[in-house]
Formats: sequence, C-alpha cells, structure tokens
Amino acid sequence: NVSEGFARNFLFPRKLAAEATEKRMKEWEHLKRVAETKKKKAVAERQELLNKVSGTTVKFKLAAGENDKLFGTVTTNDISKELSKAGHSVDRRDIHLEEPIKILGQHKAIVRMGEGLEAKIMIAVERA
Repeated sequence: NVSEGFARNFLFPRKLAAEATEKRMKEWEHLKRVAETKKKKAVAERQELLNKVSGTTVKFKLAAGENDKLFGTVTTNDISKELSKAGHSVDRRDIHLEEPIKILGQHKAIVRMGEGLEAKIMIAVERA
C-alpha cells in the first residue's frame, strides 16, 4: 500500500518489494506455511530437550578455601559443557543462574529456550 511512483522508482529497483500478483501471493502463502511448520518442529525439539534436562543435577568437584568459598566461580559455560558431556546440547546463553555460584552446596539454575519454554536444573558443587 504505497504510491505507484515510490514503488516503481525506489522499492522495485532495489528489490525491496514486488508487485502483488496472484502467483506471488500463492508463493507467499506457501512460504508462510513452510516457516510455520519449521517453527513448530523447532519448538517441539526444544521442548523434548527441556523434558530430558528437567530435574537434572550437574555435579562439580572444585577446590574451595575457608567458609566453603570456591577459588573462582561456576559459570554458565561450565554448566553447558557438563550438560554436553551428558548428551544434552544446551547453549550457555540459555542457562540462567539466580546468583553467581561462588560457594559449595546446591544451587538452582533455569534453562530457558524462548517461547515460554523453561526447565529447572540443580547444580551441586562439592569440595575436590
């Protein structure tokens, strides 16, 4: 819904738009259906992964000093690597910690994969 001159002189030459013919409208509808199918499949795959990961406990044995403080922290990258070793491919950016893990004990983390999909996992940090 733009003026003919704007479409003819600006949009069409730069391939930013095309005339809405019946054939192009059918192609557009087909592409929308294909994209929707791919999106549903991706959401189903993420949900399946979250079902596998949900309730998992990731264990770390690390050196700690006085008052059970760790020499360093457990990062989302560390958690992602441990989950990968267990056969679950979770990106570090999908793992969310309530607070940085700097002491021994049990900690909670949430794996969020968009579209309201999330699972809770436990992080167990023990003295090495």
